[in-house]
Amino acid sequence: MAYTVALAGKGGTGKTTMAGFLIKFFISKGKAPVLAVDADANANLNDILGLEVYKTLGDARDDMKRNVSQGMTKDVFMDMRLQEAVIETKDFDLIVMGQPEGAGCYCAANTLLTQYLDKLIDNYKYVVIDNEAGMEHLSRLTTNNVDVLLIISDSTRRGIKAAARIVDLTNKLNLNISKKLLIVNRVEEDQKDLLEKVAMDFQLELIGLVPKDKELEEYDLRGQATINLENDNKAIQTAFEIFEKIF
Repeated sequence: MAYTVALAGKGGTGKTTMAGFLIKFFISKGKAPVLAVDADANANLNDILGLEVYKTLGDARDDMKRNVSQGMTKDVFMDMRLQEAVIETKDFDLIVMGQPEGAGCYCAANTLLTQYLDKLIDNYKYVVIDNEAGMEHLSRLTTNNVDVLLIISDSTRRGIKAAARIVDLTNKLNLNISKKLLIVNRVEEDQKDLLEKVAMDFQLELIGLVPKDKELEEYDLRGQATINLENDNKAIQTAFEIFEKIF
């Protein structure tokens, strides 16, 4: 069984950047192959990883609904489309969920997609799933068994409150998640004590604080893949120290 890590958080917290850091961490520790799953409706994990996306699983669902060739079963068709949607690199692969287009029921396609994605996941040591805010997308389309949920917040009370709501949502959905941990991102030095108190107020397990980093911000503004930042970058170093505690 693959070890599965899911990331969630409200928009703008740096959740996807942290997913890229985690993939970089696993590779640096010899944990390849890693499967990266972009389950965010606003997919951009590929930008963090420096990859172009041409096919998504949403495309596969649409194709199955409209274009299954005569003489080909839906199972075989979906397996073929799934393989086409996997973007392969030396140390990690990426698959993007995407969104179905048009009206109508996608129940059959979703069922087949879940079956084949579960099969695919078992080929990897580690799976990193970048989710949209909330966990519905995860419960619909990917494995329900998560070893660690990392909720990413910015250094605001609103961000931490949103993190608490995500934890509450996972409880209501009865998702099988072993650990639920909070990481606060873009932290100024003088905020640490107050952020720890706020996390405690919302009964969240705070596992670490990642500092605000100018080099990282400049990488993002220039459209560069942040996975290529050097390991001596302050934000990456701190993130790696946090991941060491978890994994």
